[in-house]
Amino acid sequence: MLACMAGAVPAQTPPTYRQPPASILALADAPPAPQVLHDSRATTLVLLQRDAYPPLAELAAPELRLGGLRVDPRTHVAHTITLSDNRPRRLDYVRGLSLQRVGAPPVPVSGLPPRPRLAYFTWSPDERRLAFLHVADDGAQVWLLELASGHARRLGTARANASLGNPLTWFRDGQALLVRALPKAPPALTDPRTAIPAGPIVRVSDGHKASSRTFQDLLTGPVDDANFEALTTSVLLRVPLQGSVEHWAGPAMVRDTRFSPDGAWLLVETLQRPFSHRMPLDRFPSRHDLFDRTGKLVRTVTQTPASDDLPRGRMAVHTGRRELGWRADAPATLTWVDALDGGDPARSVPFRDALYGWTAPFDEPPRLLLQTVNRLHDVLWGDDEHAIAHDTWWDTREARSYVFSPAHPGAPRLLFQRDLQDRYADPGRFSMRRNAYGEAVLRLRGEQTWLLGEGYSATGQFPFVDRLDLASGRRARVYQSTLRDRAGTLLELSDDDASRALVTIESPDDAPDYFLRNLSTSAPPQRLTRFGAPYPSLRGVHKQVLGYRRADGLALSGVLYLPRGQDRRGQRKLPLLIWAYPVEYKDKRSAGQLTANPHRFTRLDFKSPLYWVTRGYAVLDQTAFPIVGEGEREPNDSYLPQLLANARAAIDAVDALGVIDRTRVAIGGHSYGAFMVANLLTHTDWFAAGIARSGAYNRTLTPFGFQREERTYWQAPAVYTQMSPFLHAERMKTPLLLIHGQDDGNAGTHTMQSERYFDALKALGAPARLVLLPHESHAYRARESVLHVLWEQDEWLERHLRPRPEGNEPPP
Repeated sequence: MLACMAGAVPAQTPPTYRQPPASILALADAPPAPQVLHDSRATTLVLLQRDAYPPLAELAAPELRLGGLRVDPRTHVAHTITLSDNRPRRLDYVRGLSLQRVGAPPVPVSGLPPRPRLAYFTWSPDERRLAFLHVADDGAQVWLLELASGHARRLGTARANASLGNPLTWFRDGQALLVRALPKAPPALTDPRTAIPAGPIVRVSDGHKASSRTFQDLLTGPVDDANFEALTTSVLLRVPLQGSVEHWAGPAMVRDTRFSPDGAWLLVETLQRPFSHRMPLDRFPSRHDLFDRTGKLVRTVTQTPASDDLPRGRMAVHTGRRELGWRADAPATLTWVDALDGGDPARSVPFRDALYGWTAPFDEPPRLLLQTVNRLHDVLWGDDEHAIAHDTWWDTREARSYVFSPAHPGAPRLLFQRDLQDRYADPGRFSMRRNAYGEAVLRLRGEQTWLLGEGYSATGQFPFVDRLDLASGRRARVYQSTLRDRAGTLLELSDDDASRALVTIESPDDAPDYFLRNLSTSAPPQRLTRFGAPYPSLRGVHKQVLGYRRADGLALSGVLYLPRGQDRRGQRKLPLLIWAYPVEYKDKRSAGQLTANPHRFTRLDFKSPLYWVTRGYAVLDQTAFPIVGEGEREPNDSYLPQLLANARAAIDAVDALGVIDRTRVAIGGHSYGAFMVANLLTHTDWFAAGIARSGAYNRTLTPFGFQREERTYWQAPAVYTQMSPFLHAERMKTPLLLIHGQDDGNAGTHTMQSERYFDALKALGAPARLVLLPHESHAYRARESVLHVLWEQDEWLERHLRPRPEGNEPPP
């Protein structure tokens, strides 16, 4: 079903895909600027060309949905991988490649297959080559790009298995790839529609508390289990740049392969049975095995049972060794993290996590390297005397950074301690470089290292580079952007002496271009690319960051767009479209910080409301909707009052400029923003219409938490009830456009949420329209779908926000 209607608006018979007006269509069809891959010294740029939107036929390809995977069974390539952090990893194909060297124009890569569908680009250790996949109709092929010649060629005839993600790992000598490939006789798949079950599906509760969010695409029974194993079973092949392919290990359900920096050892993670039927694949049992350079199994490092019954809380983890990997600055030292609190955030302990190192040949006991106050987030390795550890704790929004000595473990020294959401106090990220092993390590000169900061402040955004003395903790500003009419981004330092940086520079009209900037002089940066302005119809559109305050004094902001040539004296009143997404905070200071930059390029995609500035609307985008809960109070304890206060402040602020008609205001949002829209339309009469895409409206259907709410329904029933617009549907009188992907795989936004909410609104006589998009998930991808969504939104806004003669009803 493409569209359902209610009220006075007739349904399409039969429903067909539509296209928006010409001004919107031209923007939607503008080719996107290339994605850029660059080597660590910024001498070579690889330009990846993608389609703005793939055809619907590509989304309609067959797929199996198993354990958080959406896999094409013909090619063994996962379209989407969703893990228990509920962040779907979606695969978007590259359709063309070009190379660009410093001071030269881009040159198309030769030798590519016809109709390329490329993915999983992987640098060789020496950065002279890129390996990648081409997904043909009969499977995933391994390809190689020689950067010196600009020529691509296929390596071998094996079909790679990308059902669990990137199947390519370089051997450390750069002369061969370790490839997860399909066995010569892959296990057969069973059609679940025709399989005769051996018995019913049974689940048992043994009295142990085990809550989980409403994940989708989970395994449901023996047929799913067998198909998951068949799809994810691989053999490991050594595929040399020249010569014959060799079988290396397997078959097994190989999820990850990592060579030690010196190439002498390989750590292999495999999934194990019995699979979880309550959690995605990252909570399945797994095993980490250690192999030598010939493919011989040396030992099992750890076996992890299923972890689908973790303690409650965002910071809960399983017990035992986790996050296994290699120390990047040492030849062969295994590292892992172990929870000191049993993985339970509710336990009070002086240290949450311990970091261990185990050096080859692994005949001595592992060494304790570090203990962290909060949950260990990551480690940046430098040398024997310098490594940086970051830890975080969500409940308090605390983040800490430490420096410690891997060779001489002792008490680490605290470098930074701040609120995770405090962008003004963010010290920046540490600069990294490639070492002789081809691994990313800290850029060090004695005790000195460098930080690259985004540079948010109350007066604007000015990225910076700081030099940090790790011994004393003193910082010195090496460089700070002075751009006032454009925006810059520091990507990475490109020279060993930290004298130059690879940067991008953009403007509201011009896509980000790449430059090399000398940090020690005021000389203009050296331009590397020239992507231009893809949206000529937006040139001259007024753009500003509008600052204002909520009734309680909290500072808010949004990015306001006005049509080209709009009279700022208010002689022509415009309809206003507000687009927003609520964010929870634990303190007002972080919630009120300014992070919008008016000089950033205005990039359009299916989510953007900016199309309607070409239709004569004022648009307030990135509208701040903070929900703050300080001290013992959780943000959602006062969700509705704060939501309404945010909306009132936004309307008042734009209205004070004298350019809008406040009787013609619409509010829109996607996902959690759609939930916001339904609540605002339920509890106010401030809007003429609303647009809610891919949202959830009944929080009792997500009873084990949603968004950043960690309490269950049974712990906070009043919060769940008050926040659910479905439970207050009788109050809804404002026209609401509901749009949802028919195959939404997001954990909290089942398609059923929109269907049930629409049914309630229809039964209660509320004006609403429901549009379901075939083959679409949480984000809309197909060109047909995106254009139809833009048409639906335009029709809805035109119907409800355009001025009408007094007494006339909206046109059908």
